[in-house]
Amino acid sequence: RDPEEEEAEEEEEKKEEEEARLCLCCRKPDEPPLIKGWIPFIGKALEFGKDAHGFLEKHKRKYGDVFTVQIAGKYMTFIMNPLLYPSIIKQGRQLDFHEFTDKVAPVTFGYPPVLGNTFHGLWEQIKRSFQLLQGDHLEPLTESMMGNLMLVFRQDHLDRAGDWRSGGLYEFCSSVMFEATFLTIYGKPASGVRHRGMDDLRRDFNKFDSMFPFLIAQIPIWLLGRTKAIRQKLISYFLPQKMSRWSNTSQFIQRRSELFEQHDKLKDVDKAAHHFAILWASVGNTLPATFWATYFLVSQPQALKVVRQEILDVLRDDGVEFDASRDVLLSKEQLDKLIFLESSINESLRLSSASMNIRVAQEDFSLRLDNDRSVGVRKGDVIALYPQSLHLDPEIYEEPQTFRFDRFVQDGREKTDFFKDGQKLRYYLMPFGSGSSMCPGRYFAINEIKQFVSLLLLYFDLQLEDGQNRPRLDSSRAGLGILLPSSDVRFRYRLRAD
Repeated sequence: RDPEEEEAEEEEEKKEEEEARLCLCCRKPDEPPLIKGWIPFIGKALEFGKDAHGFLEKHKRKYGDVFTVQIAGKYMTFIMNPLLYPSIIKQGRQLDFHEFTDKVAPVTFGYPPVLGNTFHGLWEQIKRSFQLLQGDHLEPLTESMMGNLMLVFRQDHLDRAGDWRSGGLYEFCSSVMFEATFLTIYGKPASGVRHRGMDDLRRDFNKFDSMFPFLIAQIPIWLLGRTKAIRQKLISYFLPQKMSRWSNTSQFIQRRSELFEQHDKLKDVDKAAHHFAILWASVGNTLPATFWATYFLVSQPQALKVVRQEILDVLRDDGVEFDASRDVLLSKEQLDKLIFLESSINESLRLSSASMNIRVAQEDFSLRLDNDRSVGVRKGDVIALYPQSLHLDPEIYEEPQTFRFDRFVQDGREKTDFFKDGQKLRYYLMPFGSGSSMCPGRYFAINEIKQFVSLLLLYFDLQLEDGQNRPRLDSSRAGLGILLPSSDVRFRYRLRAD
C-alpha cells in the first residue's frame, strides 16, 4: 500500500485508542466500549458510510462482538455475533422498533405521524392491512403480477424473434419490474392497460431514491436540492381523485384507501404520501434484488441451465409444454416448487443485502445476551444487528464472496442448517429484517422475483457482453436493504428458438 495511506491509518488508530481510553471514564463498568470519533455529532458516520462492513469487522477484531459507535448523533450498540441475535430479537418491552419508524418514515415520505391520539387506531389498522400481502392473499397477487409481467414483456421485448438486442441489465430489470409491480399493486388506468408516463415516474422515483439515505439519516429535505419538489411530484401521482379512476387495484391498496377515508384529519395529499411510501416499499429493494438474482444466474451459464430446466420440469409435471408463442402463468404452488431458483435468489440476497436491524432502548436496563453475559444499555440508545457480517462470515458460508446457486439446497429440499462455533444458527439469512421489524411484504417480493426470472429464462437467451468485471456494490445505501450496483452491466438477449 501507499506509505502515506499506511501512515494515515496508523495515526487514525492512535487517535481511536486515545479516544477509547478517554471514553472509559464516562462509561459504566457493564457498558460496551464506546467509539466516538473526533467530530462532534457526526462521530464515525463518514467512515461507516464509506464501508460499513469493513468498518464493523475492523472494530470487532479490536473490541470484540459488542461495541457502541457514535453515528450522526446516535449511540448505536452493534451486536456482531449471530448466536446472540435471538436475545435481541425476542426483546419486546425494552427494545422498540416502531418508535424509530414512526419518527423517520413520516419525515422521509411527507405525511403526518399516525402513531398517537390524532389518528386513533389507524396505526394498528395499517399494520393489519399488510396481512393482505401474505398467505392466501398471495394467490390473486401472484396471478395479477404474472399477467402484468407478460403484458410488459409481450409489448416491449417479445416482438422481434431471433434478433439479438442489447442494453443495460439493471435498466432492463428495473423498467419491467417497476411497471409490472405498479400495475399489480395500484391497478390499471381508466383507459388502456398501461399507465402513461411510467418512464418519467420511474426517473423521478430514482432521483428521490438516490436521496433516500440522507432522508433516513434525518438530513432536512430543504438541504437536498430539488428533492422536496420531486417528492411532491411523486406524491401527486397518488391523489385520491386520480386513484379512484384506476381499476384492478389490489385488495391491499383498497383497504388502505378505505382506512384513510375514515379519518377527516388526513388531507388528500397525506393519503397520497402514504400510497407513495408503499411504492418505495414495493420496489425500492425489489428492483436491485431482481437485478442481482438475474445477473448472478446469467454470469454462470451452468447455473442458469439448471434453473431453466427446473422451471420447464415443473411446468411439464403439470401437463404444460412451454411454447414461446403462448403466455405462461405460473401459479404460487408451482413457484414454491422451484427450490434451485429460490436458492439462487437467496444466494444473491446474501451477497447484495446490507440491511440494519435496529431497536431503540425504552429505558436504562441490563440487556441479557446469553447465560454468561449482559451489557448496560441507556435509554434512547440504538441496538443494531448488521446481518451483512453474518452473510459474509467464512465460518458460516464457505467462500462467502462466491455465488453458489445451490448453496441453500440439500438433498432435494431447502437447506436450513448453518453453524457458528459449532452451534446451529437460528438466524442465518436476514435480508428482510427480523422479529417485529421483518418486512411484511417479503413473500410477495420473493414471488415477484421468481416470476420475473422464470419468464426471462423461459423466453430469452441471455448473455453478458465480454470484457466486463463483476459490478461492485454501491455502499451508499448500507444499512437500508439491497445495495445497488455501482454501474450497470451490458447484456444481450433474444427470443429463444426452442
